[in-house]
Amino acid sequence: MVKILIVDDDDKVTTLLERFLSSRKYLVTAINESSKAIQTAKSLHPDLIILDIMMPPPDGFTLTRMLRADPNFSRTPILIITALDNSNSKATTFGANDYLTKPFDLDELVSRIEALLPGIN
Repeated sequence: MVKILIVDDDDKVTTLLERFLSSRKYLVTAINESSKAIQTAKSLHPDLIILDIMMPPPDGFTLTRMLRADPNFSRTPILIITALDNSNSKATTFGANDYLTKPFDLDELVSRIEALLPGIN
C-alpha cells in the first residue's frame, strides 16, 4: 500500500485529505506540526510527502530543503500544496516535484499523486 505523509498546520485540511486519500486506498499519516515532519518521515518511510508552504517554522520551503538534504528522502516525491499562487513562490519550491494551488480539485490531487508514483499505484 502506498504511504503518504501530509504536513499542514491546518487540521481541517489534513483531516479532509486524510479521509479522502484513505478512501482511495492510500495509507495516510497527517501531522499538523512541521517541526515533527522529519522525525515522522524517518519512522514512516513514506512513498510521497505532501507539504503546505505557509506553516510555523520550519515552513514548507525550508522543510523541502531539509528533506532533500537527507539521503533517505532525496528521491521521495514531494507535492507542495499552498494558497500562494505567484511565480516567486513557485520558484522557491525548488526541490519539490509538483505544486498544487489551493483550492484544488481532489480528483486532480489524485492524478498528481499517480503521476508522481508511476508503477506503485
